[in-house]
Amino acid sequence: MSKPPSRPAPVLRTVDADDETIQRFAHGLRIAEALLFASPEPLAEETLARMLPQGVAVQAVLAELAALYHNRGVNLLRVAGKWMFRTAPDLGYLLRKESHEEKKLGRAALETLAIIAYHQPVTRAEIEELRGVSTNKGTIDALLEAGFIRLRGRRRTPGRPVTFGTTEAFLIQFGLDKVGDLPSLSELAGMGMAEPVLSTLAMPLPTDDPALRADEDPLEPDLFEAMFEQRLEEEAETPPLDPDGADMSADRENPPRPRPDPDG
Repeated sequence: MSKPPSRPAPVLRTVDADDETIQRFAHGLRIAEALLFASPEPLAEETLARMLPQGVAVQAVLAELAALYHNRGVNLLRVAGKWMFRTAPDLGYLLRKESHEEKKLGRAALETLAIIAYHQPVTRAEIEELRGVSTNKGTIDALLEAGFIRLRGRRRTPGRPVTFGTTEAFLIQFGLDKVGDLPSLSELAGMGMAEPVLSTLAMPLPTDDPALRADEDPLEPDLFEAMFEQRLEEEAETPPLDPDGADMSADRENPPRPRPDPDG
């Protein structure tokens, strides 16, 4: 039976501090623990720091929590540059039957996702060139619907094709802190998540820098959304109508004079 990994020493016990400092740190620990447990999404260090008592370092609190939950049923992990609690990997099977069964991505979608992750920003034509086969539009749509990829911009080439990149949801789904933590393509092929031919491709250093590159232009505003907003503005400026359909704007500007009382 393998020996479990040693638990890191709790930060609080390794520093010299007076009772007041220890109590303030312990209170901050409880606050961060409660926020992380209650949040459905990973939390940034800046978000946690704003809620901690003054003088309590968020990095020390997170290190303490990571140590406390190192060998527990849930672990504190850093994903997508943020922090969240996740079920310990060796206990995941216990919850699998109770969880909602999500629609699995097919082989073509996984291969396309892998290419986008490693070669982003990448166009559909470049994806097809790397895979060696045409890419069905439904494959791209499935990845967009899952929230794993996004439209980045347009390539400065004839036709100005759209470029694709990964999202924060992609990092969270696969438990990654950054795209650079991705396994190699040969490892993906060994896990059956990609065709062996992909493992022979030259793999660039993965990066998901949101800044557009020199060969990318920003996406144009959505035409439908722009038309919808313009229509709302026009409706807001249109004067109201009375029940007979007449324009009441003139009545507001020049209200009718009251008629004299015949009995007055």
